Amino acid sequence: MRSKFAVVAVLMGAASMAWQVAQAQASAPTRADVKAETRAAEKAGEIPGPGVHGPKFHAPTGTPVNRADRKKATRAAEKAGELTPAGASNRSDNAIRAKPTTRSRAERKAETRAANKKGELVPAGQGPSSPSK
Repeated sequence: MRSKFAVVAVLMGAASMAWQVAQAQASAPTRADVKAETRAAEKAGEIPGPGVHGPKFHAPTGTPVNRADRKKATRAAEKAGELTPAGASNRSDNAIRAKPTTRSRAERKAETRAANKKGELVPAGQGPSSPSK
């Protein structure tokens, strides 16, 4: 008796689900309906164009100077000698570079080899000016 009841309950549940699926498909719009609605919305201006997000377009922020004007100003500053060379923004570094060397290249290489053998060289990226983790 219980098996008959279980079979009937399963059949009733399947029939109920099949009916719901059939009703949902009947009420769903067709592809042609959706295309027609989309065309109407595009003509009415309700769909924003590509690259436009939301109802308002935000203008880019920044300087009102265009690229050509910035290039002209940079060229003029370069001719006037107002630009610092790349990597030479520290005046003390420039003063050190301007002094003549007191040792030859071979002497400097020998000192570096000796420091390396003693383990006195700091590994790359671990010096005092390296970024901390």
